[in-house]
Amino acid sequence: MKRSTLWGSGRPTNTTLFAFTTDDREWDAALLRWDLLGSLGHVEGLAAARLLSVRDAARLRGALRVLLREAAAGRFAAAEDDEDIHSAIERALTARLGAAGARIHAGRSRNDQVAVAVRLWLKDALLGLHEAGSRLADALLGFARRHRAALWPGYTHTRAAMPSSAGQWAHAHICGLLDTMEGLPALWARLDRCPLGSGAGFGVPLALDPAVAARSLGFAGTEPSLAAVQFGRGKLEADALWFAVQLGHDLGRLCADVVLYGGEEFDLLALPAGWTTGSSIMPQKRNPDLFELARARAGEVEGELATVLRLKANLTSGYHRDFQRLKAPLLRGLGTMRGALAAVAAALPELLPRPGAAARVSGGILAADAALALAERGVPFRTAYRRIAKELADRTFRAEIAPKRLFERRRVAGGLGNLGLDKAAARLRQTRRWATREARRFSAATVRLAGG
Repeated sequence: MKRSTLWGSGRPTNTTLFAFTTDDREWDAALLRWDLLGSLGHVEGLAAARLLSVRDAARLRGALRVLLREAAAGRFAAAEDDEDIHSAIERALTARLGAAGARIHAGRSRNDQVAVAVRLWLKDALLGLHEAGSRLADALLGFARRHRAALWPGYTHTRAAMPSSAGQWAHAHICGLLDTMEGLPALWARLDRCPLGSGAGFGVPLALDPAVAARSLGFAGTEPSLAAVQFGRGKLEADALWFAVQLGHDLGRLCADVVLYGGEEFDLLALPAGWTTGSSIMPQKRNPDLFELARARAGEVEGELATVLRLKANLTSGYHRDFQRLKAPLLRGLGTMRGALAAVAAALPELLPRPGAAARVSGGILAADAALALAERGVPFRTAYRRIAKELADRTFRAEIAPKRLFERRRVAGGLGNLGLDKAAARLRQTRRWATREARRFSAATVRLAGG
């Protein structure tokens, strides 16, 4: 059997080939809104170059805006015979506008059409991911403020090491998240360049000004090399997934702590009952499934990055159909990460330190404090260290330090008695201001294009 496609130059396509090359419809559909907006930006570029009449440009704008509304309402999507959403849009425009609709593809290849839709989707997705990370950092900040004086053991090698607190633990996780989120502007600067005008990878022989389409779509600029748009396919996808993976590492470490510290053996954290699950056979069990699954999903995103890295590796210059396979891991990975961050952020406000955790800050966990107290009195530290070590071995070591004194002895910035939560809050506000500014600029452009 044969099937006709928009890109087939009138030649029919084998049905098996059609099915094999169009098996990504679920992920393709997620780009529909962004492809329609990209087409509206392309109309502005064509109109500015006088490749569209004023009337045809107005009709195309109107029809694309109608399709946007229909797509949002679920009334417009790729049909079974459409190769993809790009074909669906051109088919719909031609059916509604005739020759005016058929003019939409002048000066554009499906290659740069896909590239602009992916970049627009990426902008929206990364801003959403940044906000999800910010909400988690905000939840941790609230926890740290409420429990900054809740003493508990600090661990190295999963062994009790030195005095710490629930607040210090949360503050460390906040700073890890902020370090990751503060790296997004560098990726954004490379993402914020419009690929329209690059065509199939070598530009088009028309007097188009790519800056016109770029401005209308809310991009900060254009690509400095038209050939680099296709050469670089997969790179932005990999960088976006790397950002998500780094957030996933931050989240996974937090979840691993919650799972461990909430167990009976550590007994540092009380998990909220409404955020745990039960056992089908053991009546006493309350399981930290949310935190385990969030940790697992963070690991899945790493697999999506590995897929993208493998897809883009060792390809020659120019476009390759391999790039079609970038969509699924990209969309799946960023969506998975955002959902995991949101779920943990929702549960954190109900997480509590165990009241008895402070009592565990005694005995050997105070050994370093005792050795350093001797050093303060002039005893060489290594001598003090050996003295305390001998007392521990002989089981003659006795140390009792009032909690207030523990905090007072750790006033260095970032230490137990001087966490610097206000500085962390300021960092969070600053990175949120950046994201808000970019979100407003991006939203303003899309609203203008959509006729809002």
